[in-house]
Amino acid sequence: MDSTIGIIGAILTLSGSIFIFLGALGLVRMPDLFNRIQAGTKASTLGTFLSLIGLLIITPQWWGKLILLMIFILITNPVSSHILARAAHFIGVPLADKTVTDKYKEEEKTFSIKDEIKNDTHD
Repeated sequence: MDSTIGIIGAILTLSGSIFIFLGALGLVRMPDLFNRIQAGTKASTLGTFLSLIGLLIITPQWWGKLILLMIFILITNPVSSHILARAAHFIGVPLADKTVTDKYKEEEKTFSIKDEIKNDTHD
């Protein structure tokens, strides 16, 4: 029974490593910064989760630390990639030629920071 659990944990850990590798490959292959951020974030989050779940199965005595790591990664990965993408868009990093729509640009047309400053009533 222990060897079966060890094999399942090893397979999950190997699967996580493959996803992390594919995320790194996506960083090299994608055409622009925004696609690279998306590829790297999704693959690294899933890969890290699979690896940590595999470790959790192999070494259950580490469950507290591994769960804390999973929560930390679940919160910080998407937030940090969102902030990086918004900052890149704000400073004018160009999109790939094949990009069909730009939701941030559409949002900027309807809402402007200058409008917010003009309408500021704080004294």
